Amino acid sequence: MPIKNRLADIADEATAWRRDLHAHPELGFDLDRTTARVAGLLGDFGCDSVVEGVGVIGLIKGNKGPGPVVGLRADMDALPIREATGVAHASTIAGKMHGCGHDGHTAMLLGAAKYLAETRNFAGTVALIFQPAEEIAKGAQAMVDEGVFDRFAIEEVYGMHNRPGLAVGEFIIRSGPYFAAVDTFEIVVSGKGGHAARPNSAIDPVVAASNIVMALQTVASRNVNPVKTIVVSVTSFRSETEAFNVIPASVTLRGTVRTFEAEVRELAEARLKAIAQHAAEVYGATAAVEWFRNCSAMVNADEQTEIARAAAEKVTGRAPGLADLVMGGEDFAFMLEARPGAYIQIGNGDTAEVHHPAYDFNDEAISAGASYWVELVEHRLAAQRGQ
Repeated sequence: MPIKNRLADIADEATAWRRDLHAHPELGFDLDRTTARVAGLLGDFGCDSVVEGVGVIGLIKGNKGPGPVVGLRADMDALPIREATGVAHASTIAGKMHGCGHDGHTAMLLGAAKYLAETRNFAGTVALIFQPAEEIAKGAQAMVDEGVFDRFAIEEVYGMHNRPGLAVGEFIIRSGPYFAAVDTFEIVVSGKGGHAARPNSAIDPVVAASNIVMALQTVASRNVNPVKTIVVSVTSFRSETEAFNVIPASVTLRGTVRTFEAEVRELAEARLKAIAQHAAEVYGATAAVEWFRNCSAMVNADEQTEIARAAAEKVTGRAPGLADLVMGGEDFAFMLEARPGAYIQIGNGDTAEVHHPAYDFNDEAISAGASYWVELVEHRLAAQRGQ
């Protein structure tokens, strides 16, 4: 793998940054230590500007003349999971761990930042975007709302995430829709409580809610065009009592709906509400439905996807593989709604899956990931000048 020599030299240092972040995980927007560490390193590297707000922005100007501003994004937050890796750098904070590799994403972009600040072999400006709160799908939108893209005149933006099960340092990508839109719902089914021995004197919300669970599957099987992609999942079914002999007065259902296309998303919301309400009425119950919009579908722009492909191929010597559609959500979608760009995945090797207590980012991927960022910048910003 043609890793740049300087990036190979930085690898041990970047690994130390990564393991330090891993040992001190923070959640959501509460990333005081993490952002201070990132901002401090960017300052040490000699970035032209380091700005803290919602996340951290580092700016590096090239020495090849004027050009556009290109954004590179890494996420920084951890997960509320109790770690079970047994590694020496394991989380020192009970109930929190870097179970998705955001520590590695941050380290890869920091490695690229150090290299780019030293060499500056490009035109224009690189905006290094270190984002909070990806795991709760709020950080990217918060940075967009704060005006990051307008304030720093960012014209396009790129993201990267590790992929367990893919060989270390290999890349996969696809143009167009990539990760699904993710919406959540809560349905409160209300009836009339009573004794389990006298169900005729009650209006049983358990029976009504059970009917709703089954009926919701018809959104995918009977309402949406079968060539479209949708997943409707009821993931929680809870009543107000756990007694064996009590019919509760209400039951709460929660779940998610995942789609790629706006019209399918709209149809799913409308049908879920109608089905829940009418299915409850059959049993004399009522259903109050709340629908919460989370991530939009993440869509890679064609032009920027080709730029990302070329950078990955330069690193590995091979064209990146074609990624499958992913029904999971990724809040980088909000940045791609604000500006054209592309998101790529890098192999983490034969490791536990993300969000698993035994997961750990593979440090062997750091050099390849940092090299990808550097190749992307030098290729994209040189291309702007016709080189």
